[in-house]
Amino acid sequence: MLKKRMKMSIILSLFAVLFLVLGACSNANDENTENKKSTEKTENEENMEGMEGMDHSNMDMNDSSSGEVPEDLKVAKNPTFEVGSKAIIESDHMEGMKGAEATIVGAYDTTAYAISYTPKTGGEKVENHKWVIHEEIKDVGDKPLEPGTEVTTEAAHIQGMEDATVEIDLAEETTVYMVDFTPTSGGEEVKNHKWVTESELSPAE
Repeated sequence: MLKKRMKMSIILSLFAVLFLVLGACSNANDENTENKKSTEKTENEENMEGMEGMDHSNMDMNDSSSGEVPEDLKVAKNPTFEVGSKAIIESDHMEGMKGAEATIVGAYDTTAYAISYTPKTGGEKVENHKWVIHEEIKDVGDKPLEPGTEVTTEAAHIQGMEDATVEIDLAEETTVYMVDFTPTSGGEEVKNHKWVTESELSPAE
């Protein structure tokens, strides 16, 4: 009888130890899961914080183009910066642009627009992108558009821009320039960049 009780006691002890081990494993797994979720949440929050304030107009920009321009775009008769001349870029539409020496490839008289739009390819709204010109707007008349007007653009300066519905933020009647330049941050020469306005250029020394 004593042996039987001892066996029962041992069996019960083994069960108790087994439950304790299983419980500890379960808690460890729960903690690992919670830690993993916490880490993922922190990383996601950091990524989102990194996206805030980013100049989204610089994302996926088509750095070089074929140099083709709309057929009805008027060549500037007396541009401040003549085709073939050098100028310094004062704008920062993309990384390595500000301070770069540009070669003027084309000069045209038009209305330049700063626009906001949501890319056709999805993603966050692009705010105050500079520049799209009047001749790159679909089904538009001769008169410059007023800020707040919604139109569709034919421009493809950035991925997802073409055929997007855009809102005019700013309209500026000016001479726009197509330029070649080598980024100050390094990399290959950018060919036929569209567009830089006259106020965004300064004479090269």
